[in-house]
Amino acid sequence: MDEEEWTGEFNPLADPEERTHLLSVLDSFRQPPFSVLDSLSHLDDLIDSNAELAEAIFCAGFQAFIAPSLDSEQVASIVPDRYARDPFQVFSAVMDHLGAKGTANDSEKARSCVNQFYREWSAEGSAERGKCFAPILSTLVSEYSSRRANDTELQKKDMNVLVPGAGLGRLVFDICKAGYSVEGNEISYHEIMASSLALNHMSKPGQFKIAPFALNCSNHLSRTDQFRTYNIPDVHPASELSEGEIGNMSMSTGDFIVLYSKSEYKHAFDVVATVFFIDTAPNVIRYIEAVQNCLKPGGIWINLGPLLWHHASRMQDPEEEDADDRQKAGKSENVGIADPGSVEVTDDEVIALVHHFGFNIEKHEPGAVETGYITNPRSMLQSTYRASFWVARRE
Repeated sequence: MDEEEWTGEFNPLADPEERTHLLSVLDSFRQPPFSVLDSLSHLDDLIDSNAELAEAIFCAGFQAFIAPSLDSEQVASIVPDRYARDPFQVFSAVMDHLGAKGTANDSEKARSCVNQFYREWSAEGSAERGKCFAPILSTLVSEYSSRRANDTELQKKDMNVLVPGAGLGRLVFDICKAGYSVEGNEISYHEIMASSLALNHMSKPGQFKIAPFALNCSNHLSRTDQFRTYNIPDVHPASELSEGEIGNMSMSTGDFIVLYSKSEYKHAFDVVATVFFIDTAPNVIRYIEAVQNCLKPGGIWINLGPLLWHHASRMQDPEEEDADDRQKAGKSENVGIADPGSVEVTDDEVIALVHHFGFNIEKHEPGAVETGYITNPRSMLQSTYRASFWVARRE
């Protein structure tokens, strides 16, 4: 080193405090302020943890939809002997044989579905989902009390509730646990498989650990916040539903418009409860007509949610459309959610349409519920919906 590189009378080594500071500065370049490799290694571990849940959903879905069409000899001819005792490898080998190839859109939906377990099936997600579910359950209590006053023989399980857009099934579970008979409906295969795992195949509370915010690298105060994990489920559904007075619970698969506009569902339900659902409609009038068909005269429609119209910017390119949106009942002209085009209306216009189709609006509280949707409470960015809550009674 050239001894004349630094010139001047000041000698930092002569002053003890300056010397300590200089050495600290030098050491900061020798040891970086954080280890990118350590963070990436931890992130990789969390991805594996999320993957355990994803694999469980895959296995449950395969057994429900694919396995019934297979026979043992067919499987034996496909699967190598070394995988014979590993269900995931067995099912994967069959999938490869069938030429399965997920799209980027399907992969993104799978990641979103895993993250949604935080909202619906973690203890920490209870604050968020509670804001949405509590008004529904409270209204059910009021409705039951009113009906019970006129019919002392009425039991909670005699009230049939429909939950369109059931997602991962937590609201369906909570309504059943409260004693009512409930049917959930869902069109998304991703969520159908995930809800089946949650409701039917979990063996204990806290069976899986997920890190829903790990892959989002923005607006974190610390890596600890980004990498925080949550145990799911917070309850064991099978055990919970084996205790006390509960109603019947079922799930249906298919397009809400197509399925519940059919004659066999005419006047089938006492209550329809929609949460963060009606804005999934290309044309909300079709949803109103379906509710009108399946709801008994005198029954109520309870709704809570924003109006983030999902189809407003959707490209009408067959290669880009969501596969779930294209799901239809045979070749029926009544294609439901796959109808082309979209209509976006305001909250007061929704209320006017509901009234026009034969409902009396008993309660309307626009912006009454402030809530996020799979929002990290520790994030520097908080997104909040000011959801509308209303109750309409069918004439």
